[in-house]
Amino acid sequence: MVTFRLTDVPVDIDRDPARAQAAQELTDPGYRAAEPSLLERLTHWLGQLFGRLLDALSGVPGGPLGVLLVVALLIVLVVVVRLRVGKVGRAGQAAKQVFAGRRRSADEYRRAAEEAAARGEFADAVRERFRALVRGLEERALLDSRSGRTADEAAAEAGALLPNLAADLTAGARLFDDVHYGGRPGTEDGYRALTELDSRVRRERPVLVGA
Repeated sequence: MVTFRLTDVPVDIDRDPARAQAAQELTDPGYRAAEPSLLERLTHWLGQLFGRLLDALSGVPGGPLGVLLVVALLIVLVVVVRLRVGKVGRAGQAAKQVFAGRRRSADEYRRAAEEAAARGEFADAVRERFRALVRGLEERALLDSRSGRTADEAAAEAGALLPNLAADLTAGARLFDDVHYGGRPGTEDGYRALTELDSRVRRERPVLVGA
């Protein structure tokens, strides 16, 4: 006679109870402790990404070390270029402004220009005479007294009101720019031309825009 024990009989568990039992099993803290942390998974992913990058650039002379050196040089180059361009841009913008420091009257600028010309310092004479011209337009309310105006802007705005002198105003602004921040030497002829232009601007009657 064969004797059967209950443990020998296969146990058939329904699907839903089995799923519930598995879920309960997985909530065991032991499973959670065995899983990698978020930081570990992120570090692993970055490592794989960097490894693929090195493999892609393996043709660079020097291998991975060569790649790192190239990347470092590129970073340094970008930083230097940004710093250099920023400084040059700021300096250039500041240099293009007609006025620097305390703004004086047109007559004060004219006297400073004449004194500089008498000393043979025609670069200073050109700068001060053009400033006298622009300041005179501001005093006549043909230009608003705003800071930061460039020579080209002043010539364009004044030329719209004084169309007969527009071309000469543009040439005067170019002379100012060339001497003031372009590094070109001032000349007696340039100064005399600006002096004559200043006198003509003072005599010229404005034309209403759109008239």
